[in-house]
Amino acid sequence: MDSDLVRTAIEAARKAGSDVPVGAAVFGPDGQLLASAHNAREELGDPTAHAEILALREAARVHGDGWRLEGCTLAVTVEPCTMCAGALVLARVARVVFGAWEPRTGAVGSLWDVVRDRRLNHRPEVVGGVLEAECAALLDAFFDTRRSV
Repeated sequence: MDSDLVRTAIEAARKAGSDVPVGAAVFGPDGQLLASAHNAREELGDPTAHAEILALREAARVHGDGWRLEGCTLAVTVEPCTMCAGALVLARVARVVFGAWEPRTGAVGSLWDVVRDRRLNHRPEVVGGVLEAECAALLDAFFDTRRSV
């Protein structure tokens, strides 16, 4: 079930420490977990260290088909940004399942819709809003602590 996939991403997000709590997990065509990651921009000093990118990199290493993640599903707690949406399209991910919509930077239907652009040669299936309230609560709690400082 998609909610189980997003729960795995939520567990990864909870390990984000000082970074924005976004988690991602990549599952193989057989449903087995290939990789999970959390945002690590602060930890790694890397602007590209989004949870999705880190999980895609590790899943590609583990999956054994080079960089292609055909048949795989990416689950993430928040709608991917343009960088992450582009990466999952280029990796040939079959499905994207996410929790909270991101109207300011989302590129899987909110602000942009990179993954369904007909000019691209790959368009994954998208399922949004899975465990949305739980995923949004992680972000709300994180930013509430930042605003009160």
